[in-house]
Parts: sequence; C-alpha cells; structure tokens
Amino acid sequence: MARPTPLSGFPEWLPAERLVEQHVLDVLRRTFELHGFAGIETRAVEPLDQLLRKGETSKEVYTLHRLQETEEERAGRGHRETEGGGLGLHFDLTVPFARYVLENAGKLAFPFRRYQIQKVWRGERPQEGRFREFAQADIDVVGQGELPYHLEVELPLVIAEAFAALREVGVPPVRILVNNRRVMEGFAQGLGVDAVEAVLRALDKLDKAGPDAVAAMLREQAGATEEQARALLELASVRGEDEAVADVVRDLAARHGVTSPLLDQGLGELAALMRSAAARARGVIVADLKIARGLDYYTGSVYETVLVGHEDLGSICSGGRYDALASDGTTTYPGVGLSVGVSRLVSRLLSAGLVRATRAVPSAVLVAVTSDETRGASDAVALALRARGIPVEVAPAAAKFGKQIRHADRRGIPFVWFPGDPAAEPPTRDQVKDIRSGDQVDADPSSWAPPAEDLLPRVVPGE
Repeated sequence: MARPTPLSGFPEWLPAERLVEQHVLDVLRRTFELHGFAGIETRAVEPLDQLLRKGETSKEVYTLHRLQETEEERAGRGHRETEGGGLGLHFDLTVPFARYVLENAGKLAFPFRRYQIQKVWRGERPQEGRFREFAQADIDVVGQGELPYHLEVELPLVIAEAFAALREVGVPPVRILVNNRRVMEGFAQGLGVDAVEAVLRALDKLDKAGPDAVAAMLREQAGATEEQARALLELASVRGEDEAVADVVRDLAARHGVTSPLLDQGLGELAALMRSAAARARGVIVADLKIARGLDYYTGSVYETVLVGHEDLGSICSGGRYDALASDGTTTYPGVGLSVGVSRLVSRLLSAGLVRATRAVPSAVLVAVTSDETRGASDAVALALRARGIPVEVAPAAAKFGKQIRHADRRGIPFVWFPGDPAAEPPTRDQVKDIRSGDQVDADPSSWAPPAEDLLPRVVPGE
C-alpha cells in the first residue's frame, strides 16, 4: 500500500499530543460537573432543514447519504429526510441540543443544565486553528418558557474558572469578551437604522475587515448614512472592565439623540453581568461592544474568548443567549450557552510548545524478559503491579537487557523491572532500575511503587 496523503482539516494527534487534549477535556468536564452540568451525547446527524436554520454557516454543512442508495431506499426514508433536504453532519452542538430538548422535554427538569463534548464537522477552508473535523465542549442552561438573566452572568464565570484551572499546566490566561445584542439592536434602531441583522453581521467582521470596510458594509448593506455608520463604529469601540461601561454607552446615546427601551434593557443586563465579573473575575471578563456574533439566533448576551498573547488565533470559546431556537409551537425553551473550541485551543498549545506531556505512554514500568521460557515470571510481576494500579507492559522480546532498556527509553517508560531467579545459586531478587538516573534497587511487586509524579503521564508547562 502506498503511503497515504493526509487529509487537510482532519487533525490526528500523536499519543503525547492526545494526552494534552485529554487533560484539557478532563479539566473542562470536572469544572462543568462541579457546577451541576449533566453530560449528554447526541447523534452525529440531523435533518438538513434543522441544520439550515442557523444562517450563514449553513453553506458549510456536510450532507450524508449512502453511496449506493437505491430508489426504494430513498423513497423509504420518509418525508422529513427527503422533502426536508436529507441528512447532514452537525456543525455545532447547539442545534442538536435544541432538538434534544424538544424531544425529551417531558423527561427533563428545567432549567436543564447540560455539558456535551463531541466531534463536529464544518466544511470551511482549513487553516491554523480551523478544521473540518474538530472537538467542541459545550455548556448550556435551558429553561421552559423563561430563563432568568442571572444565568447569562453565571456561564462566563464557569468558563473563567475552567481556564483558570488550565493555567496550572501552562495554558495562557484568557479574556472573555462580552456584549449584549439588545444594546446594539436598540442603539441601531434609535439611530434610525432598521436593518439590525445587517448591522450585527457587519460589526461582527470589525476585527478582520477593519473600520473603513465595516463602515462601507453598514452603508451598503444596512442602509446607514455616513453619520449613522460613524456612531455605530463609535459604539463598537467602547470597552470596560466594570459596570461603568453602561454609563459610557448612555453618554454616547445622549450625544446622538438615541432613545430606546431595548437599549435600556440591554444596558441594565450588561451592567449586572459586569458587576459580578468585576467581583469574581476582574480583568478576565471584559465588556467589548464590538462583539456581535454573526449567527442569527442570539438575542441577549454574547461572548467570545481569546487566548492572551495569541489573539491572532481568534475566539477559542463563544456563545450567547438564544430564545427561539427550541420551540414546539406552544412552549419556548430559551437558553444560554458557551462552546469551547477544544481542537483549536489544543492545536495552538502544541504548535507553540506551551504545554507538553511528561511521556507518551501510560506505562510506568517495563518488565524485562530473561528468556522465552521464563516469560511467565515476567507476566506474573506485571499482573501483581497492575493489581495495585501501576501501569505496566512486558518487554516484547527476550533480548539482551541493554536492548530492552533502550526499548523502554524510546517509549518514555521510566522504570525497567528485572525478575529475579529463585532457582539460582545463590537466589537473586527482583530489581527495578530508574533508567533516567541509573539507580537500581531490590524490589517486591507486592509493595514497590514508583514516585507519585511517575505513576501516570502528566501534562506540564512546555520547556
């Protein structure tokens, strides 16, 4: 078989890299569970008519069908899969979660707190930090009919706590940038710009396109005048670390003659969020009025998270409040959620050498094999050590001990165990060697243990 060509946009980590990813996932999972979020998993596919509700991202959906599907099979798939456009791989975890809530509403206790860690697929152009297949870790809280605003304050604080825990292994600090779409919508409407969605989509491109290009978008796509475009860009430039940011926006609105109940509501909510942020995560959660989130279903708070010193990577965690994504026509299930782009984060941690694993394999000990005839004795040592929770493997061949030690070194295994020979004259005892220091001592498999730091691979700051 010829050497295969890698597929762009589908990351596959080496064992030591996978350990870094697993550590990130474990920290996120532990933090989410500490705050009462229950884990779920949803199917990988959804009806296309549901996936296409999300707006601009719909053009990136991968469709799904069987290569040799017959006409009878196509006809048998039913109205929802054929007339509804077929099936597609989910490109995020929010839309599947909304469907999950509707299907299981009678079995769930609201407000329902869930976390979900799964792969998603998105047909965008691969580049650094952007993949076609990648892992996400989401938390959401969904209510039945209503959702208290304090949850929009709680969720970014949970994310701040998770990333604070990751700093212990060398992950840089984060900034969680927050805004409230009611502020932007109310300000735009108060200015007399009614094409609010076009305004939000334009402002969402501010970091990439720059103010001049966004001003042109506001004029051409939202119908704003030059003066209105300047006022919207001035709003987008507002930033602050406490509730005083709301007063800055009120002064700006007064200068432009903007009055709007929606603006007032949004500023009240933003001030409440920043009050809590200043008390519990000052400097980590920052109000940034240019954060818009271009997806159509957000209605209140919106969030984006950047890795400090690596802002070029873009947002590694984003989300917001949504009100109409899950509704059965009678009851609406509003929610708020955040999604961590695990693959994007891990790719930067690895490429920049910020974090590493102490070894690539779980094994702390390699049990040497003296001869093929005595392999059973080596297996018995391994069995005894494993029974006490020590990860062990047995040497693949009864080679010279020097070769077996080199095998352990290549795999990153710190200790080599040499079985004794009770039939020898005089009898010899088992010994274990730390191949890093060269120290070798007598050992008993019923009592010996490696130092705690060597028992399992650890994730530590990069060198």
